[in-house]
Amino acid sequence: MKALTTEKIEDFLSKNLTKWKYDAGFLTREYKFRDFIQAFSFMTSVALTAEKMDHHPDWNNVYNTVIIKLRTHSAAGVTSLDLELASTAERLAEKYA
Repeated sequence: MKALTTEKIEDFLSKNLTKWKYDAGFLTREYKFRDFIQAFSFMTSVALTAEKMDHHPDWNNVYNTVIIKLRTHSAAGVTSLDLELASTAERLAEKYA
């Protein structure tokens, strides 16, 4: 799998994932939930999808906040897998809004 160009990544984000950022070679997004249970439930739902994709996020959770960073390490950059997982996370987060 090949890393996408900055232009392709930024174009996709501007059209599809406006709350995500491309920074320092990663797709990043911070989510805020009502409480820890919602944050952890969201992480669990993303984890199940990530496992099926065999593509795992770099993330952090503190109480009601989840920060996700995506990058395909084997491609040394962001790939279509990262865009797919970010899109899935965005869709899953809607359940907790």
